Amino acid sequence: MELIIHLIPIFGLLALAYTLWRSGWISKKDAGSEKMQKIAKHISDGAMAFLKAEYRVLIFFVILVAILLAYGGSTSENSSPLVGVSFIVGAFCSALAGYIGMKVATKANVRTTNAARESLGKALEIAFAGGSVMGMGVVGLGVLGLGILFILYSDIFGINSINDLSKIITVITGFSFGASSIALFARVGGGIYTKAADVGADLVGKVEAGIPEDHPLNPATIADNVGDNVGDVAGMGADLFESYVGSIIGTMVLGAAFFILPEFNSKFALGAVVLPLALAAFGILMSIIGTFFVRVKEGGDPQKALNFGNIVAGTLMIISSYFIIKWLLPETWSYSDPLYGETREYSSLNIFAATFIGIVSGAMIGMITEYFTGSGKRPVISIAQQSVTGTATNIIAGLSIGMLSTALPILVIAASIILAFNFGGLYGIAIAAVGMLSILGIQLAVDAYGPISDNAGGIAEMSELPKEVRSRTDKLDAVGNTTAAIGKGFAIGSAALTALALFGAYMTASDLKSIDISKATVMAGLFVGAMIPFLFSSLAMMAVGKAAMSMIQEVRRQFTSIPPLKAALEVMRKNQGKDFTEWSKEDQNVFENAHGTAEYAKCVEISTASAIKQMVLPGLLAVVVPILTGFFGGKEMLGGLIAGVTVSGVLMAIFQANAGGAWDNAKKMFEEGVEFQGQKYYKGSDAHKAAVVGDTVGDPFKDTSGPSLNILLKLMSVVALVIAPLIK
Repeated sequence: MELIIHLIPIFGLLALAYTLWRSGWISKKDAGSEKMQKIAKHISDGAMAFLKAEYRVLIFFVILVAILLAYGGSTSENSSPLVGVSFIVGAFCSALAGYIGMKVATKANVRTTNAARESLGKALEIAFAGGSVMGMGVVGLGVLGLGILFILYSDIFGINSINDLSKIITVITGFSFGASSIALFARVGGGIYTKAADVGADLVGKVEAGIPEDHPLNPATIADNVGDNVGDVAGMGADLFESYVGSIIGTMVLGAAFFILPEFNSKFALGAVVLPLALAAFGILMSIIGTFFVRVKEGGDPQKALNFGNIVAGTLMIISSYFIIKWLLPETWSYSDPLYGETREYSSLNIFAATFIGIVSGAMIGMITEYFTGSGKRPVISIAQQSVTGTATNIIAGLSIGMLSTALPILVIAASIILAFNFGGLYGIAIAAVGMLSILGIQLAVDAYGPISDNAGGIAEMSELPKEVRSRTDKLDAVGNTTAAIGKGFAIGSAALTALALFGAYMTASDLKSIDISKATVMAGLFVGAMIPFLFSSLAMMAVGKAAMSMIQEVRRQFTSIPPLKAALEVMRKNQGKDFTEWSKEDQNVFENAHGTAEYAKCVEISTASAIKQMVLPGLLAVVVPILTGFFGGKEMLGGLIAGVTVSGVLMAIFQANAGGAWDNAKKMFEEGVEFQGQKYYKGSDAHKAAVVGDTVGDPFKDTSGPSLNILLKLMSVVALVIAPLIK
């Protein structure tokens, strides 16, 4: 047992070594022409400026909360200043994971563009390599941070009794709290930033001015490309980092509480506690192996290449998890369940079955999400068809598809909960969440590949490269839209199981045997909890609306007050439908002279300032509400609150993420050209404009409030778990 405990951080170091190797490999690739590099630098500078501004605000929050956790009325028996230390380490690891992913993504985008000048396969290789740095950075820092803290606290407290083991895990919960706090602000702030820029680029650029969002004359185009990184790279990375460590810690808490013999057996108790860390550690190795199987030839399907890498990693993880579980847990055992008051019989095979259920259910949720959001699939086609009759019918169709898409994922989650519980109790549900996230390294690599490909297409457009280059990057980007939607579905599924594991851990830590919903306080907690996701979504979407208004006004100002831009738009309208080579020499000169006159930096400043300002209130909501409920309403009311926010939050997250994803791909169908009832519709048609409006409505759904809800419900559960010793 000592051996594996000390081996766990080494797997974390292995992941970080992979990120260094891959990052160095990307840096050596050709970044293309001077013009391409200049555009890429604008994107990189904007992304890093936002991240620095965000972290400058968050550092004060981290210090304040760490002090409160360390000395805020806790006793030496229940807590310790080490909770504050764990909180700081968790926050630092989460922030560092976002920084690493952002740095490499903004380096990989221009190199992907340049590689697309040669072939699709080389472009995919670089884009996926950039995504893999994000993925391995997240899992590496998670396993390394938790592994070192566990070893450190074991040396401080010793492991001579169940009380010692429980104390170690209590102080480690601060790590998850730190990760969750940074994740929520990163997700909300990044989401506000990216959608404010996207709405400005879409509505004023595409609909009003009639130019592509990535056109060099569009003032919001740099901010839009920056937003892809701060929202879908740093934001998604922080989101899944938080899910990853949350599921591990929740399982460790339940392992210490439930899987103990009548007399303390250090090997047995430690096996149950260390198992989630061991599964995560070996998952790193399987993810790294899977990355080497992602290959595509010219004319091939990038989606199949990415799926194959995932399948290889998942299959290897299932096989290895069987032997890991057999090694760390006894063949059979029985224990008296403190929550349900009965003796249950379990085996290591039961726990393996629960792990298998988690891995399979994650894959199923991904496939369901792909069906409801994938381009060319029936739900998206139905939205495109409704766009022909106008904006209103497009929006009605998108909302209905989003609502419909909640049914199957919820049934999968419900079945997973029941089966995992039957196999391993609450510990089984928790280990299923760990199983679902065990190969997060490659899953996040596939997800982060999307915004890199999107940026590559933007750079190709702004650099005015040949059409075949944009065609290749568009092929990568189209797959990236699907992988991003699958990533969001995967994040929601893992959030549901992780939140349930944390809920069980909270009940254990607060000594709460049951929750009676007939009590007025519990029922009130349920209703308030169910309301929180709606209030949170409202705050997030209002923030996007406010930021977008400022962005739209700025883009309109530039189009009307900067003479070269104004003149260029006039000659574009004059020559609409003509190839550029057919334009008069005078018009061509007017158009060329306008390049570089858009004030990109002002749009970047608007998005940054708005995001930093507007992210604070939704973020504080998740921290303050459970604390007030716990201390003033009691542990049962807090339990009701967490139950309400979990159920409502999961449904809202699925609905918003899938509706937004479906709207997005319906718009892309028109941009590629689509035929309904014998009539063809293209980019610029009235149906396309209706689809653009629908996509704009869906943008904050899928990239701001929807994915942020995953973190909201887990963060509230983590806060409840952290304060549980103080209110029991």
